[in-house]
Amino acid sequence: MRTIIAKEKHSGKKIDKVIRDFFPNLSSGMLFKTLRKKDIKVNGIRVREDYQVLEGDKIDIYIIDDYLLGKNDEGYSIVYEDNNIMVVSKAQGVPVHPDRNQTEATLIDKLQKLHGRHLVLCHRLDRNTAGLVILAKNNAALDTMLEKIKEREIHKYYTCIVSGIMEKSRAELVDHLEKNDKISKVFISDKKTRDSLEIVTRYRVLKTLENLSMLEVELVTGRTHQIRAHLAHYGHPIIGDGKYGRNSENKQYGAKYQMLCASRLIFDFKTSAGPLNYLNGKTIAIEPPFSLESLLSGQKP
Repeated sequence: MRTIIAKEKHSGKKIDKVIRDFFPNLSSGMLFKTLRKKDIKVNGIRVREDYQVLEGDKIDIYIIDDYLLGKNDEGYSIVYEDNNIMVVSKAQGVPVHPDRNQTEATLIDKLQKLHGRHLVLCHRLDRNTAGLVILAKNNAALDTMLEKIKEREIHKYYTCIVSGIMEKSRAELVDHLEKNDKISKVFISDKKTRDSLEIVTRYRVLKTLENLSMLEVELVTGRTHQIRAHLAHYGHPIIGDGKYGRNSENKQYGAKYQMLCASRLIFDFKTSAGPLNYLNGKTIAIEPPFSLESLLSGQKP
């Protein structure tokens, strides 16, 4: 439970607006669920969601801190939310959608259980990749997001730690990717084949330490396992990647998950985005759950 005191600027505003001013990462679903249950008191009295706040009101909020601050133990935290979309930061190891042999709860399952509303994924993220995922709250938002992702008007940036020192401080890699569904793996070639698709991956080096490099990678095309396989193709696999990486290095650094995080989104609409025009120019970013220093400090002898 948290207690807040309304300020002069809050006078006359509805209580949900005041609470969100103090706790901007609190999800709307959780807030209105709490108001409906009358688990918010003003000056010791339970209030409804239409209550208008007065300066000096003492507001008791019976929501645990993790939800107030946008965090929880369900494997995700809400980074941004409005009436049309939600952007969450997913933990490594949490699946976003059902796999063939899926038995555990997915990200969607967890979100809908807590927030009690229909949410739809706008794109995918590997189970063992941490970071930002966009979800739509209505059909108009979903259609617009899918169109803008297809037109590459939403730029996706990832942070990763790879083996070795990059030959260039920044580069654009252009090759071809062929997917083998039977073994759930992709293969990279500099030559086009009948079943391959062109891939474009850009990177810049953020930092190097010992024989490791931290990169920011821009995913220009969004193919299956693109970043992981593309960097491995050039001799710089992601640390912790059990499929395209080196098991000896993963064991050396004690990396249980791949050091790959979807860390930044930039909305760069070239044409009208209809109901989502207000997002144009917006950047949403998080810090990755790993660093060169922490990885090296946990290195196994």
